[in-house]
Amino acid sequence: MTVQAHPVDHELVQAAADVARARCRDDNHTVAAAARAQDGRVITAVNAYHFTGGPCAELVLIGAAAAQGAYDLDTIVAVGDRDRGVLPPCGRCRQVLLDYFPALKVIVGEGDRTRAVPITDLLPESYVWADHQLDAE
Repeated sequence: MTVQAHPVDHELVQAAADVARARCRDDNHTVAAAARAQDGRVITAVNAYHFTGGPCAELVLIGAAAAQGAYDLDTIVAVGDRDRGVLPPCGRCRQVLLDYFPALKVIVGEGDRTRAVPITDLLPESYVWADHQLDAE
């Protein structure tokens, strides 16, 4: 696996940390995510924990972005409540993020060792849903 690091969008990390601090106040909401759209807008969201497997913050963010007309995301980050810092996306989120945004960069790592890497580096040799769809011609 080749890890290609890109510059870290510290404003995005701070936006997610601010939302985690302000909105993650109980066990139902423990992670915040922030993404930068191609047009520069920052979209934020929080997870919706439920024992049946409620959606992660990254998945809630995809819906929030679409609701705001942001269909092309450039970079995403998730931050835990209680100052837990940057959290990597789970396996399900990695697959969904790859399917929706194959050129997406994801901020991962801890403290001063954060880095932005392509989603493809987090899910090597993955199944790419779009590659297996029949053309609608």
